[in-house]
Amino acid sequence: MTTGAATRVFLARLAGIGVFDPNGDQVGKVRDAIVVLRIGANPPRLTGLVVEVQPRRRIFIPMTKVTAIDSGQVIVTGTVNLRRFEQRSNETMVTAELLDRTVDLSETGERVSLLDVAVEKAPSRDWFVTQLYVRKPGAGLRRRGATLIVDWEDVAGLSLPVTDQPAEQLLSHLDTMRAADVADALQDLAPKRRMEVARHLDDQRLADILEELPDDDRVEIMQALEAERAADILEEMDPDDAADLLAELPPDQAADLLERMEPDDADDIRRLLSYDELSAGGMMTTEPVVLPPDATVADALARIRIPELSPALASQVYVTRSPTETPTGRYLGACHFQELLREPPATLVSALVDTTLTPLGPDAPLDVITRYFAAYNLVALPVVDESGHLLGAVTIDDVIDHMLPEDWRENDGDLGGGG
Repeated sequence: MTTGAATRVFLARLAGIGVFDPNGDQVGKVRDAIVVLRIGANPPRLTGLVVEVQPRRRIFIPMTKVTAIDSGQVIVTGTVNLRRFEQRSNETMVTAELLDRTVDLSETGERVSLLDVAVEKAPSRDWFVTQLYVRKPGAGLRRRGATLIVDWEDVAGLSLPVTDQPAEQLLSHLDTMRAADVADALQDLAPKRRMEVARHLDDQRLADILEELPDDDRVEIMQALEAERAADILEEMDPDDAADLLAELPPDQAADLLERMEPDDADDIRRLLSYDELSAGGMMTTEPVVLPPDATVADALARIRIPELSPALASQVYVTRSPTETPTGRYLGACHFQELLREPPATLVSALVDTTLTPLGPDAPLDVITRYFAAYNLVALPVVDESGHLLGAVTIDDVIDHMLPEDWRENDGDLGGGG
């Protein structure tokens, strides 16, 4: 097992270890890991962990929420979905279904038993199976065979034929693409093929892609998905994007999906839906980086280091009295990451906050927001209610999104910037 910064983990060794949030509170224990088998030379992908929480409920935590695996513990960030885990048809449980399976060594045809599966984190931040720990047959009834580690591609029997998963061939080409580029590719597909691909994407990946699709296409996908899965995907989306999507759905369907979501996630979205779409409240995210006054610079840097944070959200932290979940206790100020980098790790963030930047109210209109960003050269700004509670933060990407024409995502212009 390795640190969060390293990349290789043997999955069987995770069974039973504790899962903790960034504050050190235990969420549960790892019970299994989920991989998705793929065709041909494409290695299986680790999509998440099955974690047991009290009272004996098993939930799914996607790998996008895992920030470290170190010293017998898993650290996760963000809101954990407590809905009971239900295995999908394209998912394989490592401990329950893969371990002890008999597979063939490709070169010799020798039959071996699978004892463990090693995964590594790719530059794309996805986790893929790279090696297998296997045992050869023993020579006698009581003699155990030799064990060895082999590369994944040297074993036959852990891939799908093309005919098993019609969308898998295309999915293998989409794995390393940015969400915006995948969204662009999906728009060129026939509706049936687009839905085929969408159904085989994991929840977090599909959530990221839906955030980049035009309204018509993402509404089409959401209406075709099973209601429970659609609710799961909304929980994985940024709250402001999820609210925008729900606003495009028929009211009855939107209300049903909100009821199926985890209460905390649904409450955030209902709050966003209560504001005008082109106001600070309607554009903000309810999940900025919020810290208490006694947090240190080291704590703040650890939080903004999380890869899943957008650059705009990672640009600054917001300091508030307890509670630090939005709507928070009294807002004290913001601290830009450059200021954090200049100070000793033990310095309290409360000593560094900028109190000169006046936050916006949730009803501030788009023209006021854009002038604010331009005047102060901002990439994110806090949104505070009349009682001084932090409601969220508006980021520059959302401002630009709302300033562009509604059909800008459907423009065929090249986003690559090449000459």
